Amino acid sequence: MVYTVTFNPSLDYIVEVDHFKLGMTNRTSSELMLPGGKGVNVSIVLSNLGIENTAIYFSAGFVGDEITRRIQESGINADEIKIDEGCSRINLKLKTIDGTEINGMGPVIKQENIDQLFKKLDSLQRGDTLVLAGSIPSSMPETMYSDIMHRLEGRGIRIVVDATKDLLLNVLQYKPFLIKPNNHELGEIFGVELPTRESVVPYAKKLQERGAENVIISMAGEGAVFIASDGNVYMREAPKGTLVNGVGAGDSMVAGFIAGMITEDDLLHAFRMGVSAGSASAFSEYLATKEEVMQVLSQVE
Repeated sequence: MVYTVTFNPSLDYIVEVDHFKLGMTNRTSSELMLPGGKGVNVSIVLSNLGIENTAIYFSAGFVGDEITRRIQESGINADEIKIDEGCSRINLKLKTIDGTEINGMGPVIKQENIDQLFKKLDSLQRGDTLVLAGSIPSSMPETMYSDIMHRLEGRGIRIVVDATKDLLLNVLQYKPFLIKPNNHELGEIFGVELPTRESVVPYAKKLQERGAENVIISMAGEGAVFIASDGNVYMREAPKGTLVNGVGAGDSMVAGFIAGMITEDDLLHAFRMGVSAGSASAFSEYLATKEEVMQVLSQVE
């Protein structure tokens, strides 16, 4: 089974406003409401690709109830941790104003809620895959990712981490199965700029030397680089297509990689699936369907 963890899920309210005027009443010309959060995005794409999975997340208030309803509609096993106080966040995304967003704060997560999460994770079995993705709310310890990996160490669980800076660096000692920073995040770690696929390779290998088994560096229009656990380096140009919405493309890449490993147990195929799923979502209004991913895969192969 694949499990994803989302610490601060959201209900994303995505709107278009024609001729937006500051300080005036504006009306939407289109609107969409979707469950959000990096782990939730991974779960949705996995479900689209026919991979059964469970989304574990914190939920509060009426917004949390709606997030759960929409997750279940996507065919995902919803395993929420209910928080008694506060409300899950609503993120407002203005499509027509250069991607402007206003993100909510979300509820305060207490130690008793963290203990509930640990109890759920303790039930994972050897061979399961766990995805830890996204930022940590300010009410939680900054060591949350490494605490989880330390707790699960030695149990044969594949752990995938999609995080930045210290959240990522602190887990490398626990040998995550896959990490997926983008080239800007990788460059920020080492204080360099990494504009080309060739330039990221030595720095991606440094993360592998610190403990990561497999490393994917996503590079948007430049494609992606994969440093496999056997030391081989693979590079892919970005598939051809029109960028429609880059939000969730990285999460889709993670989901595609996991789906590829589950279906064929082959790292190169998994990388191709990751590139295809990430690109297919970037070419779509929302997260990619299986048909859209397969269309891009035929080009990648």
